[in-house]
Amino acid sequence: MTHRTHYTYSEAVAICQNQLRMQPRSSGRVVVHTSSVSIYPKPDNTFEHKDYFGNQVYSFAIESLHRELKVTASSNVSVEPIALPLATKQNGESFFEGDMPWETVVEQSRTALTLPLRVLEYRFNSPRITASDVFASYAKKSFTPGRGLFAATEDLTRRIHDDFEYNTVLTDVNTPTEKSFGLRAGVCQDFAHIQIACLRSLGLPSRYVSGYLRTIPPAGTERMVGADESHAWLSVYAGKGHGWVACDPTNACFAGTQHIPICIGRDYGDVSPMRGVVLGGGTTSLRVNVDVEPIDAVVAASGA
Repeated sequence: MTHRTHYTYSEAVAICQNQLRMQPRSSGRVVVHTSSVSIYPKPDNTFEHKDYFGNQVYSFAIESLHRELKVTASSNVSVEPIALPLATKQNGESFFEGDMPWETVVEQSRTALTLPLRVLEYRFNSPRITASDVFASYAKKSFTPGRGLFAATEDLTRRIHDDFEYNTVLTDVNTPTEKSFGLRAGVCQDFAHIQIACLRSLGLPSRYVSGYLRTIPPAGTERMVGADESHAWLSVYAGKGHGWVACDPTNACFAGTQHIPICIGRDYGDVSPMRGVVLGGGTTSLRVNVDVEPIDAVVAASGA
C-alpha cells in the first residue's frame, strides 16, 4: 500500500517541520513486512519514535527554500481475519456464541484491578468526543438490558450506517462530534466519533482507528491506481475473552481483511496522518492519493 501526499505553495517555504503517522505497526492481526518513507526535498533532520499509543511516528524538518513537498509512505503487510464468535440469525437478529451481556463488560471496565490502564482510559472523554445522555439514549436502542455485546455493537453499527447520510460537504476535519450527530450526516471520521461517543456514554471502552480500506472493482473491470482511501473506524473492548473488536459504521460491518489499521487513539486528533508547521508558503494546494493492492497482484505485474 502507498500513501502519497503532495503540497505545492504559491510562495517559497523557508522551514517546515512535520510528523507523519502513515506507517503501520505489527500487532494483533497485522504483520508488517516492510515499511518506508520517501520525502522530497530531502529533509535536513529525521527522527522516528513510537507515541504514547504505540503508533509509529516519523518526524522530519526541511530547512531550505522549497515550493513543493512530496511525501510517500509505502508498506507491505499481512492482515489476518478477525476471529468473531459464531453467529446465527433468529427472527432477523444476530446471536453470537459466548456473547456476554454488555453490562458485564462495563463492570469489568470500572476498575484497574481487572483491566490494564490502556483499556480503562478509553472509557473517558477526549478532546473531540464527550460522553452525554444524548449519545447514551441513542445507543440504548441497541444496547437493551442483558443483550450480548457483539449483537448490540453490530446493531448500533448498522443503525448509524442507516440513520446517517454519507456527505462530504456538510462536515470537515474539525467538525465537532455533537454537530455531525445533530446533522445526521458526515464522513467516516464523523461516524467513528459518533459511535465511540455512544459506547463511552454507556461506560464501554472504545478507541479510534485510522487506516486504509481496500476497494474491490466491479467484475470485469481493472482496479484504479490511487482509488483506495484513507479510512476511519473504531474498536470496542468486548471483554477479557475477546479483547478489542473493530467495527465500521460507514460500511455497517465488523472490520475484515480489507481494513488495514495504521494508528489507534482516543479520536482523530491523536492519529492525523500528517501534521506540522511551515514558515512561508503563501497559498497551499494539497493532493493526496492512496493505493492498496494485493501482493499477489504486485508479484504478477512484476513478472516474478
